[in-house]
Amino acid sequence: MGLNLAASLTQVLRLDDPSQVGHARRVAQRLAEQLGFNAADAGRAAIVATELASNVLKHAEHGELHLRVLAHDAHPGMELVAVDRAQGFDLANCLADGYSTGGTQGIGLGAVSRLAQVFDVHADAKGAVVLARLYRQGHTGRDIRIGVTQHSLHDDPACGDSWHVTLAEQRISAVLIDGLGHGEEAERAANAGIQAFTLAPFSAPEHLLGEMHHAMAGTRGGAVAIARYEGAADHLSFIGIGNIGATLVGTERPRGLASHPGIVGGQYRKGQVFDYAHVKGNLLIMFSDGLQSRWSLQTYPGLVHRHPAVIAAVLHRDFCRGRDDVTVLVIDLETVHG
Repeated sequence: MGLNLAASLTQVLRLDDPSQVGHARRVAQRLAEQLGFNAADAGRAAIVATELASNVLKHAEHGELHLRVLAHDAHPGMELVAVDRAQGFDLANCLADGYSTGGTQGIGLGAVSRLAQVFDVHADAKGAVVLARLYRQGHTGRDIRIGVTQHSLHDDPACGDSWHVTLAEQRISAVLIDGLGHGEEAERAANAGIQAFTLAPFSAPEHLLGEMHHAMAGTRGGAVAIARYEGAADHLSFIGIGNIGATLVGTERPRGLASHPGIVGGQYRKGQVFDYAHVKGNLLIMFSDGLQSRWSLQTYPGLVHRHPAVIAAVLHRDFCRGRDDVTVLVIDLETVHG
């Protein structure tokens, strides 16, 4: 029985006015309550949202707070990511307790790091990204080092991008789908593919692609990429049709993973599986074409060592095209060895 991580849209709250701090607090607390958090844990989420939002306004004057449900089967949680594009972020001061962010308790991001089960931050000349993951009281599961940011065009409730990750002992199987266009019909195409994937996520990638092709017939179809990692053999298999980008990032030069042209659910030539050995400890980054393809983590000192959710948020911040649905999925392949 594997652990399934299902797609969930990232909710974006704009931050450019102090009045929006209260809104962020209420949204975060309501989301926590919907996830079954008790009063104390929901209050913890409210405090974290307040401090993250206030910190953005104090140091950057404007930015965003991203919220996402962590749909980890029986252990749901929530993720809050503060994103800004300001210079001069003083990380040491912000992590100090008692450092006031103006109009808040002044508990500092150091205390936020203790309120959250998972905390990480990256700051550079382009701005800062601060991550906090929260789970219900008594949660004893380890953090799953997989990060994703998924956004629909113009905040449409329907998103043509979708993804799914299944983890089993020493194995990961991941898929990213970009339904043609955007809106409800693109979402229907992507969902049809996801449903086929979840029936047998660890079947041979070429067979799985064929099953998804059959399931997506009669829809708009879309671009599909499937990656399967076998930890015991330290081996990754990849197959892609269409314009889903994928990159392996390790200690050596990043490796782009090749896809073939075509439309799954429409027409494509037989897909080819590419195999990659000795990738333990690498990052697998998959992204839809709503993200520019010309980026390199090497231009961000230290970012490769940050949490995958931080990496996904930085790439979205700096390389989102802004004219299509966009998804960035970052998987630390070391997660199966933890």
